[in-house]
Amino acid sequence: MKNQIKPLRKSRGYRQEDLAAALGVSRQTIIAIENDKYNPTLELAMRLARHLGTTVEELFQLEG
Repeated sequence: MKNQIKPLRKSRGYRQEDLAAALGVSRQTIIAIENDKYNPTLELAMRLARHLGTTVEELFQLEG
């Protein structure tokens, strides 16, 4: 699954540490999600989308 977290995060001026702290996860979790190494839970995906001001559908795209 591809995602738009990194460009959205950067456009809003957040560091990985800032986003991780706001969501209550580790910076390593944000890195893994941004690099398509980890698919977040639905709850975390919804919190990410809300925090970045977008929808889950716009934030994550299925490959294929």
